[in-house]
Amino acid sequence: MSLRIGSRFSALYICATLALAGFAMLAGGMPHVGWVAWPALALTLLGLRDYLQTRHSIRRNYPILGNLRFFFEFIRPELRQYIVESDTEARPFSRNQRSVVYQRAKGELDKVPFGTQLDLYEAGTEWITHSMAPAPVQPYDFRVVVGGPGCSAPYPASVFNISALSFGALSANAILALNRGALDGRFAHDTGEGGISRYHREHGGDLVWEVGSGYFGCRTPEGRFDPQRFAEEARRPQVKMIEIKLSQGAKPGHGGVLPAAKVSPEIAQARGVPARVDCISPASHSEFSTPTGLLEFVARLRELCGGKPVGFKLCVGHPWELFAITKAMLATGITPDFITVDGSEGGTGAAPAEFVDHVGMPLQEGLLLVHNTLVGLNLRERIRIAASGKVITAFDIARTLAIGADWCNSARGFMFALGCVQAQHCHLDTCPSGVATQDPTRMRALVVPNKAERVAGFHRNTLRALAELIAAAGLTHPSQLRPHHIVQRVSHNEVRLLSHMLPFLKPGDLLDAGQAERFPHKVYEIWWPRARAESFQPA
Repeated sequence: MSLRIGSRFSALYICATLALAGFAMLAGGMPHVGWVAWPALALTLLGLRDYLQTRHSIRRNYPILGNLRFFFEFIRPELRQYIVESDTEARPFSRNQRSVVYQRAKGELDKVPFGTQLDLYEAGTEWITHSMAPAPVQPYDFRVVVGGPGCSAPYPASVFNISALSFGALSANAILALNRGALDGRFAHDTGEGGISRYHREHGGDLVWEVGSGYFGCRTPEGRFDPQRFAEEARRPQVKMIEIKLSQGAKPGHGGVLPAAKVSPEIAQARGVPARVDCISPASHSEFSTPTGLLEFVARLRELCGGKPVGFKLCVGHPWELFAITKAMLATGITPDFITVDGSEGGTGAAPAEFVDHVGMPLQEGLLLVHNTLVGLNLRERIRIAASGKVITAFDIARTLAIGADWCNSARGFMFALGCVQAQHCHLDTCPSGVATQDPTRMRALVVPNKAERVAGFHRNTLRALAELIAAAGLTHPSQLRPHHIVQRVSHNEVRLLSHMLPFLKPGDLLDAGQAERFPHKVYEIWWPRARAESFQPA
């Protein structure tokens, strides 16, 4: 057993040693010293119980010492009120946000006492307007059909799904639990760009296969796209949609390297790369270099996968590049079945600090730009929009749908459901809860049947809360949400409906280029005329 493992079990070892030594002293006629045997024995038994139980990953990975977390959780209100941060400080998620995920995942009471802890008069505070004639609460299995004119196998997606989480970034047990939870809850599990591993396949839950610039799982030995391997994987019944990853929220425009030491044989098999060799994910795709080329790649993948929905994911950067893609849609007649907008507030296992804090468009602005542009070209009805970026509660979903999304994805929300405690050791391979690690002794703490039940429970109870929320607004389906249902505080004594604060285009507004000066936002006036379907560079 390694020193690293031993350090996690040191308390159990010490207590067991003290118990044995104490009983030896008692037997040797040294009662004044041997009294230590009984408390040490009690702690040893507690440690063994922690190690063998399957409910709590932290106690399973840290026998005896792991109980301190639950002790401080019990006395948390007093400690945090006077000593530590408040329950509403989000770094990056507040304790209140995490608590509601834990409660819903476990099926526990998710109500709060004594009123809100938020300052409702602080700028930026938001709420949903309610009706004096609430609608009946509907069954919460809300769906949206994904598939445009070129799609022959549309997919009825849940309005809340698991965002991209690769095997390699997450442990095998985490992937197993997520996919089993997706199967039980009838929602989709995005594979991330790390390919489809055997852990994704074991339970048979619906998959969205993310194809990144490394073409993992569908690449040639030289790293180029392999259409035959892609078709073999994509035509499996378990794969419901294909998502081309252009960029991700936490590090848009940045490639990645999985060091050789972390490229285990299992990871290598899933990705189609050599084991124990640096696994490189380029910053850009090699199969296309123009907006028209991207759409031709979309059409090619749709044909290869048997007509399933194909779309792409991006964190919005240069607006003229987005405009160029939409102009290419008009020029070629090819449209994706969906676009996933990833906000820059999205998370990942590891990214440079500058990219995390200062690169990419936040979800609200990116989503609005994509939604408005498609509306302005009369393409919105043909293309569904997904959104991701710190979406974990029913209000997060409602707000995101109100400003233009058709469904939402969440990564860290489902990680919390797995037992993540926001230790932020994702990039160190020392995750204490067994979620983001490849250490087999750490991932052992994550017991798949138990955590799968929590994944499904989090999804189920979040959508149940969404059903109650939209019913209070007098609606019967989340698709009825509009910007005027969301109110945002501008200052202490001023509030506005979101529809009055944000510019929204009308259908067909962008089709008349001569009317650019009447667009309600400068970004269209400046960059729409300069965007070109044949190049990502502006004219």
